[in-house]
Amino acid sequence: MEEIFYIADRASIAQAEELIREFGMLAVDEAAARSRHYRELGNAIRFCEWRQMERFLSLLALDMAVGTVH
Repeated sequence: MEEIFYIADRASIAQAEELIREFGMLAVDEAAARSRHYRELGNAIRFCEWRQMERFLSLLALDMAVGTVH
């Protein structure tokens, strides 16, 4: 199965949790806005980090399991 998202470290998970606490269901939109912001600044690294966060949060919002379930 193709990788849907990449999480670099535990700090990224903590950041996702913080976004969910602060923005609730709009956390995905906030991550998308931040990724756009960094793309506009030309900061490819931060853009990619926030884009991956957006994908991760989108996956968490699904009502079904994705990938292998153990």
